[in-house]
Amino acid sequence: MNGKTMRLRMILLLLISQSEFLDCPLLSSPAVADEPDRLRMVARVSEINPQAREYPELGYVFNDENGKPADLQYAAVNTDRLQRGELVIWLMANNGPLFEKLADMGFHAIQVHYANRWFGRIPAEVRDSGEALGDIRLEAATGEDHSAVVRIDRADGMQQRALNLVRHLALQQPAAGWQQFLAEGGEDLDWEKVVVAGISHGSTTAARFAKHQRVGRVVMFSGPRDQLESWQALPSATPASRYFGFTHVLDTGWTGDHYCRSWLMLGLHRFGPLVDVEQEAFPYGGSRRLITQVDVGGDTGRAHGMVVPGRTAARNADGSYLHDRVWEYLFTYPAERTGAAVSAEPDCQLLPTAGR
Repeated sequence: MNGKTMRLRMILLLLISQSEFLDCPLLSSPAVADEPDRLRMVARVSEINPQAREYPELGYVFNDENGKPADLQYAAVNTDRLQRGELVIWLMANNGPLFEKLADMGFHAIQVHYANRWFGRIPAEVRDSGEALGDIRLEAATGEDHSAVVRIDRADGMQQRALNLVRHLALQQPAAGWQQFLAEGGEDLDWEKVVVAGISHGSTTAARFAKHQRVGRVVMFSGPRDQLESWQALPSATPASRYFGFTHVLDTGWTGDHYCRSWLMLGLHRFGPLVDVEQEAFPYGGSRRLITQVDVGGDTGRAHGMVVPGRTAARNADGSYLHDRVWEYLFTYPAERTGAAVSAEPDCQLLPTAGR
C-alpha cells in the first residue's frame, strides 16, 4: 500500500469512527474490502462527477466547516450471496448495519449524497404552505425544475447522482455486477431493478420520487410525512402495490396520523389491514402497512429510528435483531402478492390540518 492510499484510508477511517458507521464492518474502507466476497466502496461526489456543485444555501457542501469531506457516498455488495439483480438506493444518511443486511440478502446497495438538507432552511410560512414540500422533494430527486423555492441542477439531483455512482462502481468493481443496473446505452438507470428506500425525510422523498418515476419497489421507514400536502394522492407511475411501510406506534408521525394518512392516500389499504408484526407472523398477511409496538420505554425518538437496523433497533435475547424477518419482507416479498383490501380506517385524519 503506497503512502497516498494509506493517508486516504486513515482519513476515511477517522471520519467513519466519529459517526454511526463504526458498528458496521462492511463500510469501513475507501477501497475494495479485504474480505473477498464483501465489497464496499466510499466515493466522493466531487471526485467522480466534475459537473457537481455545492449549494451552501441549502446546506449542501463538499467539505464541512472543519474541512472534512461532506460528500461521501457508500456502496455495498456481497458476491458470496445469490444475487437478486436489484439495486437499493438509500435516501438518507448512510446506515452501515442496514447495508450489511441488504448485501447479505443479495442486493447491491448505494447511499447517494445530494442536496437534501433544505428542509430546515426554507421559511416556515413557505414550507408549511401545503404546496411547497412535494415540489422541492421532486426537484431534489430529479434535478428538474419542479419548484419555485429551490433551484437544483440536474447533475445534482439524486437521479443523476445515483447514475454517476453506479457508473463509477461498474468501472471500479467490474466483476461485482453493477453494470446490470444501467439501462441500454448507459444514460440512465434501469429503474425497474431499483428499490428506493429511506427513513423519515428520506422515505418521504422516496415516495414522492416513485410517484413521478416508475421503480421496482419503495420501502418507507417512519414515513411518509408532508402532512399538510396532497401529493400522496397523485396518480403514481409506480404501482401502489410496490409501496411498503413500517413504523412504530409511538413515533409522533404515527400518533399524529401523518403516516396513517399518507398510507391511505397512497392506497395501501387496498392490499391489507394494518398489521402488528409482533402479533402476526411473516409474511404479515401480504399487507403493505406494518407497525410495531415493541417497548421503547416511551421514547418517541427511539420509536422513530428503531425500525431500521442499528443501535436503537430491538434485539432478541441472543443479541440478534427482532425485526430481521420484517426487513426481509419489506425488501423481498413479491409485490404481486397482496393481502385483501380493507376500508380506510375512520379514525385516521385524512385532510391536511396544520395543528396535527
